[in-house]
Amino acid sequence: MDIRVLVVDDDQDSCELVERILKKDGYRVSTLTDGRKVEEEMRKNEIHLAIVDLKMPEISGLDVVQNIRHLDSDCAIILMTGYATLDSAVSALRGGVVDYLRKPVREDELLGAVRRALAAKGLALLPEEELHRNIGSAIRDLRKKRTLTLKQLAKRTGLSVSLLSQIERAESSASVTSLYKIAHALKIRLPELFSRV
Repeated sequence: MDIRVLVVDDDQDSCELVERILKKDGYRVSTLTDGRKVEEEMRKNEIHLAIVDLKMPEISGLDVVQNIRHLDSDCAIILMTGYATLDSAVSALRGGVVDYLRKPVREDELLGAVRRALAAKGLALLPEEELHRNIGSAIRDLRKKRTLTLKQLAKRTGLSVSLLSQIERAESSASVTSLYKIAHALKIRLPELFSRV
């Protein structure tokens, strides 16, 4: 299932950062730097999760939250702000926001909040996609820990640099034989590789 996320923040750099993090994790992401355009975007696309900045010049994040709630009461919403206050947090939670993040947002915090918000709605990326991402990430981490380049790993495994790169980026699934060769080249047993996933 394609999970669509809408990021609403008047700061283009912030939009791009959140978009990059979420796309890398497999989500379909669209961004808006003008909160007044949320209604138009939500009428065009089914949005599962909205990530909204609290302070924007033309319209407040809390008003954007109300607009989203009016259009789709089932859409999960996370609020981000560089100006966290108790009052804004309470208002956000009363408005149906599922999480409240401080900016600048850390990647692990953002991904954790997104996964929790979607899980609460019964949504998740396909398990196979998540497995491919976790395997790729584990291989990349082990390769870097051993200070190996993709070219060096390719030499040790007999696999192409292109295939290894695709496996690490979860763009291609690895056969058991390929995983065995990679694990052997990284000097770990195959079960150890899977225990890191």
